[in-house]
Amino acid sequence: MRIGEAAARLGVATHVLRHWEDERVVIPQRTSSGHRDYAEEHLRRLHIVQSCQRVGLSLPEIRQILHRDEPERVAVIDRRVREIRRLREELDTAERFLGHVLECRHDFITRCAECSAYAEPGDEAGSHG
Repeated sequence: MRIGEAAARLGVATHVLRHWEDERVVIPQRTSSGHRDYAEEHLRRLHIVQSCQRVGLSLPEIRQILHRDEPERVAVIDRRVREIRRLREELDTAERFLGHVLECRHDFITRCAECSAYAEPGDEAGSHG
């Protein structure tokens, strides 16, 4: 299929697919007249690219993890998993803070030691509980 159809099926603009090709993430075949020709396999790869982007991977990182034999593959994945875990802890802390704020009996949250502790400079997210 041509680039326009592939882009429509993915829900992206054609320039996105051209950029991903420039970045050597997914490279379609070419017809004899030079048009990009995307097969179903390319679409599966492109869906994987979109999934990888949703979990925060950059195009260079995606390029490194698409192929099992890439030397940095494991390191890229390990870094992203650590970052996801850090973000999860940060979000859990933020949720606990906001839950406390909802139930806080102080007239101003700045008068509450627990609320104030969350916002202390230099305090690592996740240490409040």
